[in-house]
Amino acid sequence: VGPMGVGKSTVGRLLAERLGVAYRDTDDDIVAAQGRTIAEIFVDEGEDAFRTVEKAAVHKALAEHDGVLALGGGAILDAGTRALLAGQRVAYLSMDVEEAVKRTGLNAARPLLAVNPRKQWRELMEARRHLYEEVATVVVATDGRTPEEVTQVALDALELKEA
Repeated sequence: VGPMGVGKSTVGRLLAERLGVAYRDTDDDIVAAQGRTIAEIFVDEGEDAFRTVEKAAVHKALAEHDGVLALGGGAILDAGTRALLAGQRVAYLSMDVEEAVKRTGLNAARPLLAVNPRKQWRELMEARRHLYEEVATVVVATDGRTPEEVTQVALDALELKEA
């Protein structure tokens, strides 16, 4: 789990590869099921409609997937999702706003950051940080680290053994 642009998909794939398990991303599940991008769902139907779709996708993935699962940045907003994550090994990938700017450019492809992206990113993190921390088994700072370094820190912190 973690904010948009932190590297959940990249690190998730690397973790799955290193552990010899399957990888799944709930954002990919949503795009495949809806036949459109997440940004399009936001624009066409709004955030509430997207969160409903996201909740269903996350709950389905948690029920049927056994490997590494990456969740969208806002998935932890749902109390039911947070409850399902209890007892799971969850890595919260964190970064500061300057790292977010470097990685994503805080571009318009991210609907929640369309206007004044730095301010909106900070506000999102203020609202979500405690939720990420609530579900996290470990917190892994990604600032200034390569995806491979983040993957190794997560493996070590979660005390997982490579396949």
